[in-house]
Amino acid sequence: MRSRLELAAAILAVVLLGVGAGLLGTRSRPAESEDPRRSTFVTSPEGASALAEALQRLHVPVTRLRRRLDSTGIVAAESPHALLGYLSPSDPLTRLEAGALARRVRSGRDLLLAGESAALPMSCYGLYPRVLDDSVRAGGMTVRAVLSAIPDSAAADSAGIHRAAGCNLRPAATDTLLRTAAGPAALRLTLASGARVVLVADGELFSNRALRETTAGEFTLGLIVGTFPAAVFDEYHHGFGPSGSLGGAVLAWSLRSPWGWAAWQLVLAALAALAAGAIRFGPARHVIDRRRRSPLEHVRALANALAASRGHDVAIALQVQGLRRRLARTGQASRGPVSGWLNDLAANVRTPRARAAAAALEELTRGPQPAGAVLRAAEAVEDVWEELKP
Repeated sequence: MRSRLELAAAILAVVLLGVGAGLLGTRSRPAESEDPRRSTFVTSPEGASALAEALQRLHVPVTRLRRRLDSTGIVAAESPHALLGYLSPSDPLTRLEAGALARRVRSGRDLLLAGESAALPMSCYGLYPRVLDDSVRAGGMTVRAVLSAIPDSAAADSAGIHRAAGCNLRPAATDTLLRTAAGPAALRLTLASGARVVLVADGELFSNRALRETTAGEFTLGLIVGTFPAAVFDEYHHGFGPSGSLGGAVLAWSLRSPWGWAAWQLVLAALAALAAGAIRFGPARHVIDRRRRSPLEHVRALANALAASRGHDVAIALQVQGLRRRLARTGQASRGPVSGWLNDLAANVRTPRARAAAAALEELTRGPQPAGAVLRAAEAVEDVWEELKP
C-alpha cells in the first residue's frame, strides 16, 4: 500500500510540473500562430481562411482542392464555371502543372494565380511577378510586387526568370484591376475560349492580415463575388494532401506546442514510473512443476555417499539411530545399545513386514557389512517407519 501511495504522489508531482511548464510556455509563446502558408485552412496572419469564410457568407461556395495536377488535367469543381485559385503555393508550381493549367484554360475554365511561387503558369501569358525593392501603395493597400512582361531569352536567363515551354496563350482582352506607380499589380485576361484568368503579383493581398488591416478585403472579394459562381482553392501545394490524417495533425501539433511538449513529458514520466514500480501485467506464468524428493530418496542418496567412502557400518548405525529417534516419544535418541532396542522392537511390532525389517536391521548391525548392506538397511528402516508411523 505504501508503494502505491508513493507512486501516486510521484505521478501527481509530475503532472503539476507539466502543467506549470505548459503555462510558462504559453506565456512566452506568441498569441497568434506563425504558420506562413497562404492556405484557406490556416488562421494565422499569413493564412487565407478569412477569404474563404467571407466568400461563404456571401453565398459563394468554396471547395478545397487536395489533389495534385496531372498531365491530363483536373476536374476542379462541380460547376464548370468555378474559379480555380492558387494563392502563393507553398511548393512552387512546376512546368508540368503549368501545362495542365494551360490546357484547362483552353477548355474554357477560369483561373486565379497569385504570388511569386505561381510564376511558371503566369509565364504562359508572357508575364511574371517582379518583386519591388520597396513596397508601394495602391488604393489603401501595400503592394510588394507587380506584373511585368517577360524579356527576351537572354535577358530572362540573366535575370533568373523561367518560362514554361509549350503553353503560349494570347489573351483576347486585358483589364487592369489594380495599378501602382511601378506597374500593374493585378490583371484580368480574357482568352479566346471564353476563360478568364486573374493574375495577382502579390499573394499577400489575400492574407488574413491584409483583409483585416487594409482595403484588400474589398478588392479580393470583388475579384470573385458577382463574377464567378463558385471558388476552388488549391490546398495540395500547401501540404494538405489526401494522405494527411488526424493522428499526423495531432503529432505535428504536439511537436510545436508547449502543451504538446508537456504531454510528451507526462507520458515519459508515466512510463518511467511504471518501469520503476515493476507492475506485472496479467497472471503469473506457469513454470515447471518440481516435486520434492521423498525421504527414501534422500536416505538412499546418503547411503550411497557413505558407501562410496567405505563407511558402511557407520551408515547403517546412523540410519538405525535416526529411526530410533523418530520412534521415540520425546524426539530425542535414547541411550543404550542398539541391538537390545532392535530386539524389543521386533518383539513389539505386529505386522510381519515390520518384524522382518527389524530382524534385518539387527542382523546388519553385527560386524562389518558390504556396500550393498547400506541400501538394505535404508529399505528396512523405511519399511519399519511406514508400518509404525502414526
